[in-house]
Amino acid sequence: MSRRMKIWGLLPEFGKAQLRLTMAAKKGLGDPVLVELVVLRASQVNRCAFCIDMHVRNLREAGVSPRRIDLLPAWEEAGDLYSERERAALALAEAVTVLTDGHVPDAVYERAAAQFTEAELAHLIAVIVAINNWNRVNVTVRQPPGEEL
Repeated sequence: MSRRMKIWGLLPEFGKAQLRLTMAAKKGLGDPVLVELVVLRASQVNRCAFCIDMHVRNLREAGVSPRRIDLLPAWEEAGDLYSERERAALALAEAVTVLTDGHVPDAVYERAAAQFTEAELAHLIAVIVAINNWNRVNVTVRQPPGEEL
């Protein structure tokens, strides 16, 4: 598939605003690996090749084991490969990304709320929303993996 348009070049202010949104969201979590796992998982669900490529590279550069990266789509069945905090964040990422029931289930939200302070949870939700914005734009315009925005 070929790229449909270079949206980030056509709308540079939109891109800058999206980047500021993303940076503000990440600021309050303090765990870059957790953030990368969450954004990679949302990107996998959304099938955003550009974002999957980017965040897999980020995790590798951070020293995350190939096994943790490879098994992320099956995190629920991966035993103790992911911490309870990571599993709660991944469950929330999936629930926010796929709103087929029209809401985030209480059990998913409560699981995350038990692992994060209220401020951290707010940042986590913002990170998930921000990556979904990136995914939806990049999937729509067919942004090729590895290319500059």
